Amino acid sequence: SHFSHNNHRITNFEMETSAIYGLGKMLGHECLSINVIIANRVKQEFSKDSDAAVENMIKNALAVLATV
Repeated sequence: SHFSHNNHRITNFEMETSAIYGLGKMLGHECLSINVIIANRVKQEFSKDSDAAVENMIKNALAVLATV
């Protein structure tokens, strides 16, 4: 929680994404990872409706991707 890089504080490491990016680079693919935050374990705060948060993230991501 105290690590920062280029004025951005890094508080979570999402391990599966690193594998996707690593494999994608080795195979010459462009990759993208989109995540939704549903828990702040440091503060013990959790989303009241994580299913809705994920559904909203999917809809927003698809809307953005449809424009590129």
